[in-house]
Amino acid sequence: MNEDIYFIPVNFTDAGRVLGLFELRNCIEAAVLALPTFGLCSLIAHYTPFSVTIKLILSLCLLVPVCGFGLIGIRDESLSRFLCTYVRWRRHRRIAINKGGSIKRGHQKNHLRGSSGLGRDHRARK
Repeated sequence: MNEDIYFIPVNFTDAGRVLGLFELRNCIEAAVLALPTFGLCSLIAHYTPFSVTIKLILSLCLLVPVCGFGLIGIRDESLSRFLCTYVRWRRHRRIAINKGGSIKRGHQKNHLRGSSGLGRDHRARK
């Protein structure tokens, strides 16, 4: 009975992460999102007559959610990866109406445009 025992280190899943929490890609995307937001915050701070405390609170109310959203991402994916997946899904989505036979290409397009779910050919016969 010669069993090999392997110990998995505590930081095994931290490889490629910043501070052990955020992926490097998410950090870069958060920085890219933070730059225009920081520019907007500086414009607000420069042109508003409020006190420094209110300007700081306004800036933080804009920067923290944007950077946090960029760091966390959506469903464990970065924002750019999620956006690419969503755009690909929107382009290639289909409606499954086939019940064993073949679907003609024209009928499928009419089905997507018709409000009643029937193509133009079916409406003309009634």
